[in-house]
Amino acid sequence: GTGAHMTAPPTPQARPEVRPGRLLATLAIAGALAGLLIVFVFQWTQPTIQAYKAEQLRLAIFEVLGEPDRFDTLYVIDGTVERALPAGARAEELERIYAGYRGDEFLGYAIAAGQPGFQDIVRLIFGYDPAGGTVIGMKVLESKETPGLGDKIEKDTSFVGQFSDVSAPLVGVKPRDGTGDPHEVDMITGATISSKTVINTINEALQRLEPVLAVRTVEVPR
Repeated sequence: GTGAHMTAPPTPQARPEVRPGRLLATLAIAGALAGLLIVFVFQWTQPTIQAYKAEQLRLAIFEVLGEPDRFDTLYVIDGTVERALPAGARAEELERIYAGYRGDEFLGYAIAAGQPGFQDIVRLIFGYDPAGGTVIGMKVLESKETPGLGDKIEKDTSFVGQFSDVSAPLVGVKPRDGTGDPHEVDMITGATISSKTVINTINEALQRLEPVLAVRTVEVPR
């Protein structure tokens, strides 16, 4: 005949059956490998990160204490300070303060502390002269405050500069509302929460450590 030759459509091939157990095993292996990779990267980078943080802390201590010749690390234990790490203790698990010296002259303590700010925890370090009861320097170590506003607590030199010689406890005031009292700190317009966080962090750290600091108004024996 003259009719068109009809070609039968190809028979679809059946997909190979994947057993659920095999699929779960594959996923488990992939997950385990990914987990091992994350652990490896973390362990590989952690020493570098910790070394960087230690160096930044060292530089900050020198900055807030006015460039001392040296500083000693002291451990706060049960309301006292110890120069040696107790047996079995880990340094990172104990609160530490840092005593700075210029020659044989005791300059003061560098104290690290932190509190929740507007966005996240604000961590800072400040220098304190217990003999005069004055804050002698402040530096923000870690902050995620709002760029252009809250982050001025670390970038606004006028604000940061006020902590070079201010009497404790600190009192935050609005700009132009101050009376010239040595306890006053002008807060940053538009960033009062972040400003208060810095002030409150310093005040609460000094109040908490007052018994420790009161007995260390002279040079710590070497």
